[in-house]
Amino acid sequence: MRFPPIEPPGAKVAPPSAGAALGLLAEVGGWLAACQGQWPPHPLQRPRVVLFAAAHGIVGLGVSADPPEATADRVAAATAGFAPVNALADAAGATVRVVDLTAEVSGRIDQQDALTAEQLDAALAAGREAADAEVDGGADLLIGGELGVGSSTPAAAIVAALTGVEPVAVVGRGGGAVGIDDATWMRKTVVIRDALRRAKAMRRDPVGLLGAIGGADLAALTGFLAQAAARRTPVLLDGLVVGAAALLAEELAPGARRWWLAAHGADEPAHTLALERLGLRPLLQLQVRLGAATGALVALPVMRAAGMLLAEPHPASSGKA
Repeated sequence: MRFPPIEPPGAKVAPPSAGAALGLLAEVGGWLAACQGQWPPHPLQRPRVVLFAAAHGIVGLGVSADPPEATADRVAAATAGFAPVNALADAAGATVRVVDLTAEVSGRIDQQDALTAEQLDAALAAGREAADAEVDGGADLLIGGELGVGSSTPAAAIVAALTGVEPVAVVGRGGGAVGIDDATWMRKTVVIRDALRRAKAMRRDPVGLLGAIGGADLAALTGFLAQAAARRTPVLLDGLVVGAAALLAEELAPGARRWWLAAHGADEPAHTLALERLGLRPLLQLQVRLGAATGALVALPVMRAAGMLLAEPHPASSGKA
């Protein structure tokens, strides 16, 4: 898969004199203005969340706190508007779309490839098409997320492969509502270790990595993030799974990361490693491991506020006390 050359956002315009007082908010507002190509940045009118759901074969090995059937429950809840992501989206002024890729189960990455060549191409294309559809529909900010149980296992494996760290350095306690226990953590670490052994020869091949140890949701998110950058549309990154896809998207479309803002940091070590590798500083530190775009939606009002503060006069910029 080839992406067109990624053009960077426009040059950042120097913030007003109050910029220093606004700290990171000024940086975020400046980034948004650069993405929009105007100063001050205009208010975000149509932020869109796109959630990709996939089924992972490794869930049956006991690497997650939730059972395999929970994926279908998550998809149904988000589609019907009853999931946490829907409540947060309503509060933040965003809308949600679900892309269901669960028709086929990704292979057990410790023993076999996650995706066939045809499945990989289809998932990447689904992500690109979703980004195109949203941008063509008027979206001025995109947020990606995942719904599949077990997705943090291939995501952590991909981060380990691309950063060269050991499995124990990427496995956190994420998963489900309560996190995973010690036995589950050990099973997850073993699966990632075996997956990395299988994919050793593909560490410099992002597409090969996706097919070997990824999944349909990770592939779709990779295509989504790269295409959003190609379409010059800013993206608010969510948690670990999106972070792993972002690493792959940057490999496929160098320069894409300039169009992304990291919404939040979490307790997942692989998420931290991914953001460090991308050179992105999280806007918030929420310790949220839920995924499904929830952390990004909490950060969205902060991004809106950053743009509004730079657009409106206030005492610090007028010289008044």
